[in-house]
Amino acid sequence: MQILIAPEDQHKTTFTCMPFGLCNDLSTFQHCMISIFSDLLQDCMEVFMDDFTVYADSFEACLSILSKVLKRCIDTNLMLNFEKCHFMVTEGIVLGHLVSNRGIEVDKAKIDIISSLPNPTSVREVRSFLGHAGFYRRFIKDFSKLALPLSKLLQKDVDFNFEQPYIEAFQELKNKLTSTPILQAPNWDLSFELMCDASNLALGAVIGQRTGVSHPMHKPNAKPRLIRWMLLLQEFDIEIRDKKRVENSIADH
Repeated sequence: MQILIAPEDQHKTTFTCMPFGLCNDLSTFQHCMISIFSDLLQDCMEVFMDDFTVYADSFEACLSILSKVLKRCIDTNLMLNFEKCHFMVTEGIVLGHLVSNRGIEVDKAKIDIISSLPNPTSVREVRSFLGHAGFYRRFIKDFSKLALPLSKLLQKDVDFNFEQPYIEAFQELKNKLTSTPILQAPNWDLSFELMCDASNLALGAVIGQRTGVSHPMHKPNAKPRLIRWMLLLQEFDIEIRDKKRVENSIADH
């Protein structure tokens, strides 16, 4: 897709269409894609830059939606690369993740590359590894804690000596990446349960659902003032139940 530059600004780049490398090229392109498919987004398709995914609960519904999307592409002169298109599949790689009816998983091909990396020999290699591993941080419990020793090597005025503590952190992160869980979407027909634990120093919380067994969904770690929570919770009709510390193991996990 070619995005025209305003005539009064074309002299700044010597281009008539937006080239790659401008400070706002990505956001402008994303805004255009959202404008084109605005009535379909978050209902039957998702768009990120030049990648978009069409989905439905049945083959017939997906085929109908796909026809609408393809017609929209024709109407707006969007060009598609047929070799990069995958039609009517039950699972596929979306933005570096394997998405299926099971949930969201890591891309095994990317993990195999990361897990085969040798020990870093420079700060640049450490930064590169943390960037790749951090892409899947949502799948790794205590990622920040595990990556802390390696992160310290990125600080200024720190001598690069990849000694045993750093080797252990490096190997532990690689091991975690090869045994990641499958992330599942919540069941919106079930009620949600928020389990909290707080002290004067920190606050922990887990939001989950119960279907015979507990399914923790999100576990933020933060240190806000409790008064902020009091003001926020006043907006909701909720029931708060106190639980003994020994019984509140999930929030402490």
